[in-house]
Amino acid sequence: MQFEAVGKTTSFDEAVSLIAELKTALVIGEVAESGGESSGSRVVSLRERFPNLQVIVLSLVDDAAEINAALSAGALAYVLKTAHPDDLAAVVRQVTEHSIYLPGRRFETARRPSQPLGEAEELTQRELEILRLVAEGHSNSELAKMLWVTEQTVKFHLSNIYRKLNVSNRTEASRWAQLHGLLPGEAQRVVVA
Repeated sequence: MQFEAVGKTTSFDEAVSLIAELKTALVIGEVAESGGESSGSRVVSLRERFPNLQVIVLSLVDDAAEINAALSAGALAYVLKTAHPDDLAAVVRQVTEHSIYLPGRRFETARRPSQPLGEAEELTQRELEILRLVAEGHSNSELAKMLWVTEQTVKFHLSNIYRKLNVSNRTEASRWAQLHGLLPGEAQRVVVA
């Protein structure tokens, strides 16, 4: 998965404005101010304003209480600024696409950040799968072969997808999938604070 940095700021208030304006999925940065609020309270503030926002705290503060406060508040990771850049990249990958699971934490199937909100919540897993494949350019006959179903079944699912997304054809559905980050390799929008 690729990421595109769409904003950068050193101010928490500016970060909030950028998140609202750019509709970002992920924020990476220092969320506490020196002598001010803790990372935990700032993460809570962000999550209250943007419930689907994913937050990775990047900080110089190597304090167990601060780390636990940020993670308890909903930060998905707490990374020290002294970490190697490859480590930060690995954290971002793990936050967005889990492939490593460690003991001490229960994992449930979580919605990926690239999963669109709104209408797509009504789509079934099979409909999402078909939408992705249609957006990649596969024909109905190719989909039928790939999914081991009949073309009529593919058409039935496409009809449901069009209705649920309020689109009238595969081109509009493909564009919708692209705009909502459903395609593999699509860049996630990230604000670095």
